[in-house]
Amino acid sequence: MPIAPEAHTVSARQVNKLYFPSKSSSNSREEQMDAQEKIALVKERARKNFSKGFNCAECVLEAVLELVDTGLPREALKLATGLGGGVGLYGDTCGAIVGAVLAVGAVHGRSGLPEGEDRKAAAKAAAEQLYGNPGLYRMFNQLPNMIKSKYGNTLCREICKQWRDNWLCREHALHCREIITDSAEIAATIICGDSNEIMSKPFGENVENLKDACTGKG
Repeated sequence: MPIAPEAHTVSARQVNKLYFPSKSSSNSREEQMDAQEKIALVKERARKNFSKGFNCAECVLEAVLELVDTGLPREALKLATGLGGGVGLYGDTCGAIVGAVLAVGAVHGRSGLPEGEDRKAAAKAAAEQLYGNPGLYRMFNQLPNMIKSKYGNTLCREICKQWRDNWLCREHALHCREIITDSAEIAATIICGDSNEIMSKPFGENVENLKDACTGKG
């Protein structure tokens, strides 16, 4: 499918300024430039991936697996295949968002739980990793909230409802490409940012109505 000239997307600098604190002054300008370059590369690769035939979720995850040292094999891309179109075209959470969640999880996700003889203490520590401040849920919560703030929804069936009778027509494909590009950029910005600062951000919209006062569960 031919692709039209580039449309406006959220820049890496705008994402950093709007959503994430600046890195400490101890970080060198070269390190910051490297991060900006990495964000731009991930964003552009994800954008081009859609024209190659990758689905929305695959576009984002493939770009991160290829350009970021996640420690995961490229075969991990298989995890994203069924997520396109809001999970097998079911229309739930946009595949680009879920692909971005997988991409951030490839770097910051848990590969195990805290261990210890005191099982209650270990369980509390595991909950603190998720709910605490800093906490992982605060990081992942940014992704759907950022996309919703721009596109008004996170559900594929709602974001793309005007094309239900002409699915993946040119206009629809271009719209999805923009969401893919923005999702990849946000994921890369999180990955390249200061994780402790990002994991200390206030919760956005969430099912538990958690606020800054929440410091843990369990």
